[in-house]
Amino acid sequence: MKQQIKNKFILFFALTAATLIAVSCSTTRRLGADDVLYTGVKKIEIKTPDGVKAAPGLAGDIKDAVNVAPNNCLISPYLRYPFPLGLWVYNNWSNPPKGFKHWLYEKLVAEPVLISDVRPEVRTEMIDEILDNNGYFRGHSSFELLQGKNKKKARILYKISTGPEYLIDSVELLPDTCRLNHLIDSVAAKSTYLRAGMRYCTDSLSAERVRIANAVRNRGYYFFKPDYVEYLADSTLTPQRIALRMIIASNTPKAALVPWRTGSITTHILRNRGGGIPDTFQTRRGTVIQMMPSRLRRKLIPECITFREGKTFSVRDMDRTQTYLSRTGIFSGIEINVFPDTLEGKRELDVDISCTFDAPLEASLEVNMASKSNSYLGPGLMFGLTNRNLFGGGEQLNVNLTGSYEWQTGRDRKGSIFNSYEVGLTATLAFPRLLVPGFVTRSRRELNWTRISLNIDLLNRPHYFRMAQFNAAFSYDWRINRYATSTITPIKITYTKLMNSTAEFDSIMEVNPAIAESFRSQFIPQIAYNYVYDRNFDGNNAINWQFTVQEAGNFFWALYELCGKKNEKELFNTPFSQFIKGSTQLVYSRRLWGDNWLVTRAAVGAAHAYGNSSQVPYSEQFYVGGANSIRAYTVRSVGPGSYKVPDNLINGYFDQTGTFKFEFNVEYRFPIYGPLHGAVFFDSGNVWLLRNDPMRPGGQLRASSFFRDLATGTGAGLRVDIGMLVIRGDLGVGIHLPYDTGKKGYYNMTSFKNSLAFHLAIGYPF
Repeated sequence: MKQQIKNKFILFFALTAATLIAVSCSTTRRLGADDVLYTGVKKIEIKTPDGVKAAPGLAGDIKDAVNVAPNNCLISPYLRYPFPLGLWVYNNWSNPPKGFKHWLYEKLVAEPVLISDVRPEVRTEMIDEILDNNGYFRGHSSFELLQGKNKKKARILYKISTGPEYLIDSVELLPDTCRLNHLIDSVAAKSTYLRAGMRYCTDSLSAERVRIANAVRNRGYYFFKPDYVEYLADSTLTPQRIALRMIIASNTPKAALVPWRTGSITTHILRNRGGGIPDTFQTRRGTVIQMMPSRLRRKLIPECITFREGKTFSVRDMDRTQTYLSRTGIFSGIEINVFPDTLEGKRELDVDISCTFDAPLEASLEVNMASKSNSYLGPGLMFGLTNRNLFGGGEQLNVNLTGSYEWQTGRDRKGSIFNSYEVGLTATLAFPRLLVPGFVTRSRRELNWTRISLNIDLLNRPHYFRMAQFNAAFSYDWRINRYATSTITPIKITYTKLMNSTAEFDSIMEVNPAIAESFRSQFIPQIAYNYVYDRNFDGNNAINWQFTVQEAGNFFWALYELCGKKNEKELFNTPFSQFIKGSTQLVYSRRLWGDNWLVTRAAVGAAHAYGNSSQVPYSEQFYVGGANSIRAYTVRSVGPGSYKVPDNLINGYFDQTGTFKFEFNVEYRFPIYGPLHGAVFFDSGNVWLLRNDPMRPGGQLRASSFFRDLATGTGAGLRVDIGMLVIRGDLGVGIHLPYDTGKKGYYNMTSFKNSLAFHLAIGYPF
């Protein structure tokens, strides 16, 4: 019997080897006598003079010029994966005229990429042009075909010698004979490139032309274009030096040489469905023609328009007006046109703005199914309704109804079903401006929001408790600059009510007063501040930093102290919580090459209760695990510290929160094909207690055991990125649990199967 199995394995491997040999040997069978199969680029050799580095971006430009993907390409244009199935089908299959075989042939076949298709001689001409454009006028390039045993296949070796770089020797600006020349000279004089000693580069010169044109167009010269600035270059005066002279093109039209002012301003407000009766009214920023019936706050349009009649026309005003109108969120289309008015020599540009209302109401429905490794299973539903223009000024009313239902079955709970549900209703009214007293300075450059929100949640955990939570909040959102935003919540009041609990839950609370304190019915009056800094550096580096600090109960505590009440203080006959909480998160993204990114994240948080409270409320404590945290573990399944939930406390997840959190994540993201992307990741972190809890041994934060207490995991994921939506699936694999699992060594998972956790989510994890 063993001999038969052995013979089958030998036969299998023999057939596999024969197939691979056949595939590899048959990919050139149908090539013509003079055809050579292109198998990629061997190398791109760039030689520069001793001690001189190639210009930044030169290697990338050259690679782009020769980047032709070979058949079965893995990393273009250098690396191919084995088993060229498409070529094998092309050489060995016939193409049926129709039917399933024709469909299969068309799906699998790949025509050979030939050296004659790549045309390396043309590629070297492109490289020579790139060298000239970057100031290497004595540079040259060549190529060599590298053929192996099979003369019908070849790789290409490109050899580039840059030669010395040519530098700018001098720059002669325009003669200061008119206002336009004076303006162009003043802009060029501030250039960091147009100066002696800089390497000659046509791309940099073109960028300067664009910068100059943008500057003068913002000074009234609306019809001026970058093409109207020309450079004369002379390399004969000084060896390896370029003398530049700036001139205005001879074909520049007269309209581009004179400044223009803003004439009449007319804004048309069109209905979403078209038609209507025009209603015309005058504003401080021109005439508004509104098609009725439609809802519009009359101050909105002049608040968004930055043009002023008689003012020097600026393209920046067009861009700002477009931005301000767009960010109101009530228009589906915005178009700004200008028309010259030269009657009586006015040289004015009449502005015509057309805005089309978007549909005011939007409904959304989201259905999901949750499946957790702790045997929880159940559907979730979210229904949302949005009115984008409630009072005619871009006010947004959002009403969301959410619900989820889960059940749990398990061998430890024979004959019973653990059903739970959560229902929530949230209403948010957002005003696209700061509702503050008139003496407070407000900027029109950025969109600011005032938000009022109300929320009701009901959480039911059969066999344990039923809890209701009500909260109301008033907050301001404003942008400090182009990279930073702030949110301040001067008042947020949360009321948590433990409606009922079971004897089993009460028995757990009796032996653990700290947890019982966090679950009690209480008010949580808060003040909070949030800061976000989000910046992308040159498209290759990005930083996102978030910081949040909040306090609860201090105002009411101080008020009661002034009134002389020293005992536990209450609000509406209910104790209120008093604590301070802060958290921060830093995400750094680094582009490695192409669309390959390395993203790292570090997050820290701490909360401390005092005064009127001995414990931070359960809803304000930290936890780890889940799709956006340590993906090898489910939510609230790790911590605090090295504490392990006793085996008799099944579903004891409510223990696994803490008042200090640390997380660290590293993720490598790479493209696979089209919208399909992949990722590999490493996650670590945990929560701890800042105060010792005897009922949760090992839970307190200690420096000596900090690194040992970090739960770690790794894994891989797939993402479908279609721009507006990212669908993500991550499979996490546990590496280390912070408590004793009975296994020795750092890898202490009880089994590989039990160390797996799969998460299906929307959006990137961070």
